[in-house]
Amino acid sequence: MTGGPLGALGKKFARSRAEHVAVVRLDGQIGAASMGRHGITTDTLEPVLKKAFDTDRLRAVVVVINSPGGSPAQSEYIAERIRQLSAEKGVPVLAFCEDVAASGGYWVACAADEIFAANTSIVGSIGVVSSGFGCSELLGRFGVQRRLYATGDNKARLDTFLPENPEDVEWIKGLQAQLHEAFIAWVRQRRGKKLTGSDGELFNGDVWVGRRAAELGLVDGIGVMRSVVAERYPDAEIVNVEAPRPLIARLVGDQVSVSGLAESVTSGMVAAFDRAQPVRTAFLHRD
Repeated sequence: MTGGPLGALGKKFARSRAEHVAVVRLDGQIGAASMGRHGITTDTLEPVLKKAFDTDRLRAVVVVINSPGGSPAQSEYIAERIRQLSAEKGVPVLAFCEDVAASGGYWVACAADEIFAANTSIVGSIGVVSSGFGCSELLGRFGVQRRLYATGDNKARLDTFLPENPEDVEWIKGLQAQLHEAFIAWVRQRRGKKLTGSDGELFNGDVWVGRRAAELGLVDGIGVMRSVVAERYPDAEIVNVEAPRPLIARLVGDQVSVSGLAESVTSGMVAAFDRAQPVRTAFLHRD
């Protein structure tokens, strides 16, 4: 007889003794969050990663990535933390690319021991891009004077409201080249002989659909998370590990974003502030 309280107790005991695969999701831009926008950083991700790697009877940690990239430094920090925890706990890490794992998103994916993508995933974007606006003549048309005070000859490099300086352009290209080389070195370190494409093809900032990414060695295979986990660990239970939601989100059921409402009021100021920054360098991503 398997029904009744004893049967339910037996099932509960069996589940408590089952092996586990912990799943962590990385959705969105990598880097500090701005008004009304979710950002992935080491600070926000640390408790999630710790909880995942501390899961009882852990067989593997799965990182599901849906990110166009963002901050180079945060991408590096997150990837390094994943490698540290994997070594400490002695468990493998599998990465799954969903809609997009590009640029910084792909940097993080390379922290895994194996990378999988769907047939329709967008993968790659191993490059660096910077962008801004040139408004050196705009203010004069409205009778507005630009007043900028700085010490140091290079403190106001690439200022939006100053004419473009060729020396500043060469300077930013030099920074980009250093970041690009760091990205390339990381991909080579993690993917090694699995890479089959030429440097000119792999590291030109382009992206590929899943099947082509597998052919180039950027991912290990085509597959979705639940199917691959079920095949690799048929007796393990999947445990989804999530960050705790903010209090306001729990109170309103995620239907209202206070920061989103505030953004509608202050978006003009935020946009103006962002454009005024002298250098804003991030990994190439495509919307």
